[in-house]
Formats: sequence, structure tokens, C-alpha cells
Amino acid sequence: MHKLLTLCFLLAISRLAAQDPIFSQFYALPLQLNPGFAGSAYAPRLGMIYRNQWTGFDNAYRTYALSYEQSLDRLNSGIGFNLTGDNAGNGIYKTNRFSGVYAYRLNITKQFNIRLGVEGGVHQTSLNWDKLLFPDQIDPIDGPVFNSSELTPDITTRTRLDVSAGMLLLGKRWYGGLALKHLNTPNEGILLINDNLSRGLPLLYNLHGGIDLLVKAGNKYREASFFSPNFLFVAQGPYKQLNVGAYGSFGAFYGGLWYRHTFRNSDAAIALVGFRQGIFKIGLSYDLTVSGLSGNTGGTYELSVGMQFAGNPRRKYDLNDCIRMFQ
Repeated sequence: MHKLLTLCFLLAISRLAAQDPIFSQFYALPLQLNPGFAGSAYAPRLGMIYRNQWTGFDNAYRTYALSYEQSLDRLNSGIGFNLTGDNAGNGIYKTNRFSGVYAYRLNITKQFNIRLGVEGGVHQTSLNWDKLLFPDQIDPIDGPVFNSSELTPDITTRTRLDVSAGMLLLGKRWYGGLALKHLNTPNEGILLINDNLSRGLPLLYNLHGGIDLLVKAGNKYREASFFSPNFLFVAQGPYKQLNVGAYGSFGAFYGGLWYRHTFRNSDAAIALVGFRQGIFKIGLSYDLTVSGLSGNTGGTYELSVGMQFAGNPRRKYDLNDCIRMFQ
């Protein structure tokens, strides 16, 4: 029954544009948020995240992402790569993206710089036709026992070029940015009826920012403590959402609370707990649904893992370096 419902869903949205996955721990993989973040930590940084959305359903949506970045200090630049995968309907519909990122740093003052980033790569969508269940396969008594007469479409996978850009402003204790994703609106649709109905992936733009406040300085024996209010506004086609909240770190432990609103209804309250030690950090968040779906979705979990490697020992680090190690 779940497969039949998934097929109906795919048919229903064939004339609609898709929507990008948005992570609740958006600060955990800054390169996913804005290509301008590439190299902002001045030391190589690796991040991974896994999202299991609406666990009350049978593997409704599972999303993962991996990013790596490092600074090219002598060139006032940063480079990196992004890998994102989205699995809907237990493997029936998949989306994969791989891209390279470059950012250039404009030093305005010692405590303020502007970073301009570009991102280019491939965007692939695929439909696993063999996992679909059609009405002519179902016996009224014994259930799905017949072979379907439906023909596999000629195209079940699309691969397209995808281009994005972003600008990031970095002060001593604050940051803010604007990112524009899918500037070329790549066609990602896999249509079962008429390919002429397909539309390009709509432009996504996000505004994000925050303030990092040092509570207690760290040393070689203990981690520094911070408090950071932040926000994320995302718009893509008719869909809009706003995340507002804050995270705080106290020694090796950190946590946070956010509220997500979709402009059509209240969506979720988000809670985070995490631990960091040396170059490693790990975070676990839970989205408590507060919309009309509350009680049916089972909530959403995210697990993030990050590693901040050692930088140039001859370079003097400032407060921003400590702050960005936590982002």
C-alpha cells in the first residue's frame, strides 16, 4: 500500500517543482548553507550529517550530507566539496548532488571581511521503477501477486549541471550571508506521462546570520564556552520557512533550542545536545512536530559529526577561529 501511495504521490507532483532538504542543524555543515563559508575556519574541516524525517512512516525521507573545506591562505581563498543524498519512499525516489566550491576573501579591515563563493556540480534524480506497486498487481483477496502490465519509462534517471553562489559577511563576533542555489534551475523531473510538463528546480535563496558571544575562554585543557543566537530564512518557489533559536557550549558539552515556522503553519520545535573534544564533535537533534501532523509523524532525528583539523601553527588565531571551529 505504501508503494501505491508513493506512485500516486509522484504522479500528483509531476507538474510541480521539487524542494531541497533543509537540515535542522544547519550550522553543523556551513558549506551546505552557503559556498561563501569555504575556508572560513582557516583549517581543514570535515562534516557529516544524517537526517531521518518522519520516523512514524515507513522510511519516508532519509537525507545525508558530507562536506570538506580548507583555506588557501596565501590566495585569500577557500575550496571544498559537497555531497548530498536524499532517499524518499524507502529508495523509490532518490536525489544525489555533488559539487565543488570556491570562495574568495576580501579583507576590509582586520576584524571584517567579505567572502564571495561559487558552487558548481551535478544534480541527479532517479526513480526505482521495480519498487513501485500498481493496481493491476493486486488481487482483492491475496494482495499483490500479479505482474504489472505497466511499461518502464524510457527515462528513470536525470543528471543535470547545478550552479549556486553566495556572499558571506564576517565580523569579529557576528556573521551574516545570502546564498542563491540552482541559479540555472536544472530540470530534475522524471515524468511518467509527458516530459513537456517538466519544470526546472526552482531557485532557492536563504538569508542567515548570528552572533557569537564568548562566555569563557578556553585553553589547552578545556574547550571555550560560547552562546550564539542565530536564524535561517529559506524560500524556494511557494515554500518559505524561518528557523530561529540559539545554541550554547559549556566546556565539552553543547546544546540548543530552535523554532521552525513555515509561514503556512507552525512546524516544529528543535532540541539539540552534543559533545566536542579536541578535533571531534558530535550532535544529536530531534524535531518535535507541532503542526497538524503532530502525533502521526514520529518526529525527526539528525545526527552530525564534525572534525576540525590543525591549521597553520605559524598563523595567529583570533576569536573568529575559535567560533568557527564550533560551526
